[in-house]
Amino acid sequence: MPLNRKALFVNLTDKKAESQEISMELRKKFLGGRGLNMYYLYKLTEKGMDPFSPENPFIVGAGLLTGMFYGRINISSIAPESGGYLGDSNMGGYFGAELAATNYSHLIIRGKSDKPVYLFIDNDRVEFRDASNLWGKDAVETQKIIKEELGDKNIRVMTIGQAGENLVRFACVMTGLKNAAGRTGMGAVMGSKNLKAIAVRGRTPFKLANPKQYLEDLRETNKKANGTGWGKALGVLGTPLLLKNANRKGFTSYKYHQYTNVTDPAIEELYAESLNEKYAKGMASCFGCPIHCRHRYEVTDGVGKGTKGEGPEYATIAAFGPTVGNLNLSSVLKLNDLCNRYGIDTISGGDYLGYFFKLYQEGIITEKDVGYPLEWGNHEAIEKLLTDIALKRGFGEIAGEGSFAWKKLPNSNEARKELLAIKNVSIEMTDERPVIAFAFGLAVATRGTCHMRSRASIDVVPYPRDLLAEFYGGDVGKDFKDYTGKGRMVWWHEIFNAVVDSIGLCRFASIFSSISSIGYLDISKLLKTALNMEISEKELAVSGERIYTLERMYINREGISRKDDYLPDLYFDEPIPSGPTKGIRVSREKFERLLDEYYEIHGWDKNGVVPQETMEKLGLTKLG
Repeated sequence: MPLNRKALFVNLTDKKAESQEISMELRKKFLGGRGLNMYYLYKLTEKGMDPFSPENPFIVGAGLLTGMFYGRINISSIAPESGGYLGDSNMGGYFGAELAATNYSHLIIRGKSDKPVYLFIDNDRVEFRDASNLWGKDAVETQKIIKEELGDKNIRVMTIGQAGENLVRFACVMTGLKNAAGRTGMGAVMGSKNLKAIAVRGRTPFKLANPKQYLEDLRETNKKANGTGWGKALGVLGTPLLLKNANRKGFTSYKYHQYTNVTDPAIEELYAESLNEKYAKGMASCFGCPIHCRHRYEVTDGVGKGTKGEGPEYATIAAFGPTVGNLNLSSVLKLNDLCNRYGIDTISGGDYLGYFFKLYQEGIITEKDVGYPLEWGNHEAIEKLLTDIALKRGFGEIAGEGSFAWKKLPNSNEARKELLAIKNVSIEMTDERPVIAFAFGLAVATRGTCHMRSRASIDVVPYPRDLLAEFYGGDVGKDFKDYTGKGRMVWWHEIFNAVVDSIGLCRFASIFSSISSIGYLDISKLLKTALNMEISEKELAVSGERIYTLERMYINREGISRKDDYLPDLYFDEPIPSGPTKGIRVSREKFERLLDEYYEIHGWDKNGVVPQETMEKLGLTKLG
């Protein structure tokens, strides 16, 4: 049974591996995936531990239904990008399902190898294999070489590229051509351990509690995922469809948040329709997903000519497009491919590049500092800086420090003022000043700036507001610019998304941009028919609250509190200068009230700290 999947504890220093049962008590409390990752991370770390310490655990967790339903995993650790706060990132593809088929759902990796190594997990057999020949190879090459070396094309590999090897603070972990555990720098943790890759091959059969009913339930959930307008649009246009909406409504980032709307007609080249018309070669999906939302593409002209790959997601187009002043689709597709090969998170990567381009614009850094001019939209400059970061050469050695780069710049005080980050994690590819729930969600996210922890995308969809009030259990305002109830919206998505990540379900197939997509009741039914696990909608929500509160306890332990749950000053002090949202900025007074509302719903104190009473209520006082 999938409930019997184990945790594998690996020590890279001693080259030892030991399996451990996961109790039903832990499963009921934390489910799997992200939930159990948070349990292990909290338990195995201490306040102030260095992200690059050998004792920092690198945790891979498959969702409770991964391999039977969808195929997603979470990767968690102390975060290099934030300098020591919560590190966690969710990844799709096929690796998670293959891991689950080894009968392991979680890998907890500690220590540091004395030389480059990769793990090969073949069912219950664990090998530590020399990776010296792989060091310096990109993420795509590495997967190909490992499969050839092991003589099995069906092996699934997750790996780092050169950025992870060189401890770039926003390096990611890759599997396949484009699946990435991106934010918070999980690739740098692998690099610090001399762990180049993990290869898995699983052949362990599993039984479903009620196969016939499970298949019926699965058909229904897949219909829900595919049947909404959102699901149908994703299957044709993918997530790039979001760029047009963001730009037209005035909440995109152009030239590193100087503008929230691009009026240049060239922006239309970056829209999903243009990608489909010019370069798309069909759509692909992750394991078990019926939506098929990602493009396969081949670039036939321009600076990216000859590039082939998968994606890019909306976030990538926005980050390496408008954020760096680049309106050339051929360029964006090449930069997407380079990020996937180097193992650089496209959101952080594009936004840190935007930051350095802004510093150059303001004269805070010069051509003498960088070695070449940083002119908005110049592909050559963007590609060169990206490559220098990945290889940690020249100015890239400084830029690879992300939110901490300002410390190494000659005009450090001025450079720090221009940085847009929350809890030391870069601001993202959209400008949320007009969309209050989006902005508030970024500010309070447990891993630092993060839209995937809580984004209430439903708020910008034209649903009747009384319908949304009924759905969320309270008034959520007259539109997305209204502050009313936005703390409640963020809270709802935080705990629901914690459940989704712990199950292994894709965010886009669940309630994200449609209230008719897969929700608590559907998950409850699948757990019953797949695992004979009785857990109600209400109990699932409590599990989500428990997981999210444990994350808050973790960052509380590191000193995070109300003082850190704020947006960059730009959001409060600078009205949007032009476009459809001209004049809008976030009200500090109303934001403070949202914090009070939000903390109260979560059961945290006025300072954003989890009190003993809430810990006891959620069963979090004893985590041994």
